[in-house]
Amino acid sequence: MEPRFLLLSDVAAELNVSDSQVYHMVRSGELPAIKIGGRGQWRVERARLEDYIARKYHETAEWVQSNPLIDREPE
Repeated sequence: MEPRFLLLSDVAAELNVSDSQVYHMVRSGELPAIKIGGRGQWRVERARLEDYIARKYHETAEWVQSNPLIDREPE
């Protein structure tokens, strides 16, 4: 059974990005997370991560549609 909450380092590994990139995504509100414990450690709920990934796929698809690849003649 997979854990419900992930460390930021786990999220970074899942997305293949740096820990600092995930920290920025959390602090900016782009990726929902919670602070827990006396030291305020960040945790990301797995379901929220999956929602984030689905949202990014949708945003990317919209971007691709509005920025079509233009065939250029060879130089």
